[in-house]
Amino acid sequence: MIMNPYWGKDFFEFFSLLFLRLVRAMKGDLAFCDLASDEVQLLVLAGVGISTSLIGNLLILKRMTMLANALSHTILLGLVSAYLFLFPLMGASEEGIGMDLNLLMAAAFFTSLFTVLSTEFLKRVAKVQEDASIGLVFTTLFALGITAVTLFARNLHLEADAVMGNVDALHLHDLKLVGFVALLNAVVMLLFFKEWKITAFDSRLAASLGFCPLLFDLLLLFQTALTLVGAFRAVGVFLVLALLVFPPLAARRLTHNLGRLFFLSPLLGAAASVLAVALSRHLLSVYHLALSTAGLLVFILGCLYLLLLLPSLTFRKKKGIIL
Repeated sequence: MIMNPYWGKDFFEFFSLLFLRLVRAMKGDLAFCDLASDEVQLLVLAGVGISTSLIGNLLILKRMTMLANALSHTILLGLVSAYLFLFPLMGASEEGIGMDLNLLMAAAFFTSLFTVLSTEFLKRVAKVQEDASIGLVFTTLFALGITAVTLFARNLHLEADAVMGNVDALHLHDLKLVGFVALLNAVVMLLFFKEWKITAFDSRLAASLGFCPLLFDLLLLFQTALTLVGAFRAVGVFLVLALLVFPPLAARRLTHNLGRLFFLSPLLGAAASVLAVALSRHLLSVYHLALSTAGLLVFILGCLYLLLLLPSLTFRKKKGIIL
């Protein structure tokens, strides 16, 4: 990446320069490797907003958001465990281990599967309430992950990233990972839209029609784990839950049509990401306030939801604003 041309720009100058550089890119005068730091942050956060929004729609419809919250915490243990056990065997660099996509996918999936199985065991065998079992499992596994990072993997620098993310540390390889995850989620949603629609609203009907709801639950689990891995460095494990729920909930204030919902929620997530990067640069340039870009993103999404909520409270609308 080159020296950041957005340094010292305010909110409107940011978008003016962004437009000019976009025109240069369309003409072929700006190479992918010449993207500025702010542009990488913008694209990564937009990709995270798109991928999390697509998954979040299904998680909300299937009432699995708290399980997603648990997964967002417990994948830390899986990532650290993969580093501890495979790094000595593979003899690779720490950076290579940290960014190996197949390794991250496998570690996240198996940790997610263990989280779900442990939660189900406590609920069905130990007769613990579902919400209590989720809280017990994810806090325990997350604590183990933090302890493992502190004791054995200090060089990974996951402590701060795990909590809030670190957009300033994003690179082009993060953009490739997030782009792959967003594209995969979009393709899977398009290919199985009918199946998702049936299993999300009536699993018994889906089973009677020959679909396997458990199979689609596992697929959703895998996509959620992969999405959380892609979002890990950008927004951390705490703020990612907001990206899973805010865009879909805001989109539901605009429409109750499932097809439009899958279109509007990623659009809102991506738009909020662009505004967050521009606002972060403005506050740093004009007021010298170095605020968390991920935190600003969640704040913008929260304000957006409240803004769209007002018409429903005022006019008692039962349908979405744009149907």
